[in-house]
Amino acid sequence: MATITKPESSEPTVSAPQPATRLVALDALRGATIALMIIVNNPGGPKSYGPLNHSSWNGWTLTDTVFPTFLWIVGASITLSLGKRIAAGVPRSHLLGPIFRRAAILFVFGLAIYAFPEFHLSSFRILGVLQRIAICYLVASLIYLYTRIRGQLIWMVSLLAAYWLIMTLIPVPGYGVGRLDLDGNLAHYVDRIVLGHHNYSGNTWDPEGIVSTLPAIATALLGIMAGHIVRLKRVLSERVTWLFLTGNILIALGLICDIWLPINKKLWTDSFTIFMAGLDFVLLAGFLWIIDHLGYQKLVKPLVIMGMNAITLYMISEFGAEILDMTDLHGRIYNLFLTIASPLNASLLFSVAFVLSIYLIGYVMYRRGWFLRI
Repeated sequence: MATITKPESSEPTVSAPQPATRLVALDALRGATIALMIIVNNPGGPKSYGPLNHSSWNGWTLTDTVFPTFLWIVGASITLSLGKRIAAGVPRSHLLGPIFRRAAILFVFGLAIYAFPEFHLSSFRILGVLQRIAICYLVASLIYLYTRIRGQLIWMVSLLAAYWLIMTLIPVPGYGVGRLDLDGNLAHYVDRIVLGHHNYSGNTWDPEGIVSTLPAIATALLGIMAGHIVRLKRVLSERVTWLFLTGNILIALGLICDIWLPINKKLWTDSFTIFMAGLDFVLLAGFLWIIDHLGYQKLVKPLVIMGMNAITLYMISEFGAEILDMTDLHGRIYNLFLTIASPLNASLLFSVAFVLSIYLIGYVMYRRGWFLRI
């Protein structure tokens, strides 16, 4: 079950947060990702600035980078955490229990978020953000435990190839073969048949649906590859260089694949998977260079604080948003911002105020040494 842990020191510091087990740059990147996720998930009004909205279909925006980055970080963390335990001599069989338990808890947490507050079990969303994280974490962890780098690469390529073939070669009844539009693609057809009323926001499909989970697992495996680079016994500048070069190669490859299978977050296409992973490699390289090489750890302390309790703060934000809607506080706060700003800026101010309130909760937890360990 999930537990709250408290380190011995009541005054934890970012400069040395359990250096043997944590990577500050990765915590900071995770914190930046979860902060942006909370902002884009919680606009004040009906309209937001373009980058804070998902792409309507093909293409991508800043918002579309959030979830794949978080999932990629999950993969990188697998390498760092499980790799250390394996290197310490812990039998792989002893790691299976915690892996399955963590995946199960994450999945249940996800169900709780979408069931709250009505708990209409006949229509609540079965799949979603935490559920996809749980599935990808479980599968990627098992692949990491029982394969080496070559095997992990084979799995990653195989998942992407399988998804490409499935989406382009299997015909959809009533639509035909190779359709990648909203209604005629295979992934959404499977969601309509299998999930029924248990889809995203009453839709007949789910952006975290069944078939598109295949390339999402590949996203986690790409994160595992980044973790391998981080764990190399090389000087920091060399590891940063490898991350940066790998990221740029993946970005270029993703743009090339976009010609045949467009970058599309809702379908989690192969081009989307590769392109977003490339951005993440480059981002981690930058964070490592700024934080570990240049030493700007105090500058990113708020991000680290959020990153060390990312899942907890995400859940608090989701439940908090529901409570604000139920009590009409959302509308009142937004209307207050409307008195000093335009609708677009008022919506943004609401989002920023909301994420700052979540940060304050995270700060209190950090100061008290409360960290949710699943």
